[in-house]
Amino acid sequence: MAAVAATLLLTAGCTTADSQAKNAAAGKASGAAAPGYDSATRDDVEFNRRFSHRTADVDGLTMHYVTGGTGEPLVLLHGWPQSWFEWRGIMPTLAEKYTVYALDLPGLGDSVGAPTGYDKATLARYVHELLADKLGLRRINLVGHDLGAGVGFQYAAQFPDEVIKYAHLDYPLPGPALSANNYRQVSWHMSFHNQNGFPEVLVDDDVRDYLSLFYGYVAYGGTSFGGSGATAPFTAEQIDEYARTYQRPQVLTGGFELYRTLDADERDNIAAKPITMPTMLMTAHGALDFTRSTVQPRMSTITRAVEVPHSGHWLPEENPQFVTTELMEFFARGAGRS
Repeated sequence: MAAVAATLLLTAGCTTADSQAKNAAAGKASGAAAPGYDSATRDDVEFNRRFSHRTADVDGLTMHYVTGGTGEPLVLLHGWPQSWFEWRGIMPTLAEKYTVYALDLPGLGDSVGAPTGYDKATLARYVHELLADKLGLRRINLVGHDLGAGVGFQYAAQFPDEVIKYAHLDYPLPGPALSANNYRQVSWHMSFHNQNGFPEVLVDDDVRDYLSLFYGYVAYGGTSFGGSGATAPFTAEQIDEYARTYQRPQVLTGGFELYRTLDADERDNIAAKPITMPTMLMTAHGALDFTRSTVQPRMSTITRAVEVPHSGHWLPEENPQFVTTELMEFFARGAGRS
């Protein structure tokens, strides 16, 4: 037993060092997108008529994003283990009223290179450099889902004059009402992903299988929500697309780093002033009260709070019509534009 443990620890250490070396090399990013960045859309004539894949060099790495539509900017930030592609089904409707920007977060999806940190405050600064400095977007509507909502909150907190409205989707916020330590106790996967090296060792050769099981775990009716179990609410092709990106060592490690930085997120969120722009909170079925208790200390103007019927964690995919309608109505409602 001791020999097996020692071997696993040594392997984990080597894997971590190897991942860091690969990340360092990837950090010297060029303007080229990762191979296969358009594999899920290159044959979709209608998609390519309305949207385009683009990249921009941002502080030593390359960020990939998809954009299309007309109107005010509407920025979409994905969660884990996903990419910009989680918004694919609802983007056409959103693009009828807004210019949509669906981003791959730094170090994830088809963005190339590793950021200096995966705490959400740092990631928000990368996103801001892309949007404000590279694309000239100084007034945006913002949507964040899951850990991407952690980035979204930090973006709104750091650059409050640049966010018109903010939608926070299914992400309890580490901070005054929820410590990082308690956050990690909510589900086994949060503690598992927090471990240095071990997730990479155990998942590396079975990324697609691991993701497939995880998608069902937090889907509507999944065991995470007290159900008897559910299958992934995605097609095989959708899972292939997510697995394609997370099979890259840098991206696999980057995804786990989102969890390893929860202590920093807690400190940063406590230090942040409450955001005051109109905010919508949207959660999985049955998760609203708990999530609202964690975000209210840092969101002073929640004008809409709603659960998505018959949806687990994957809101835009499990009930796209409801999510789309809510987003369209929230961003169109009332004043607040200048």
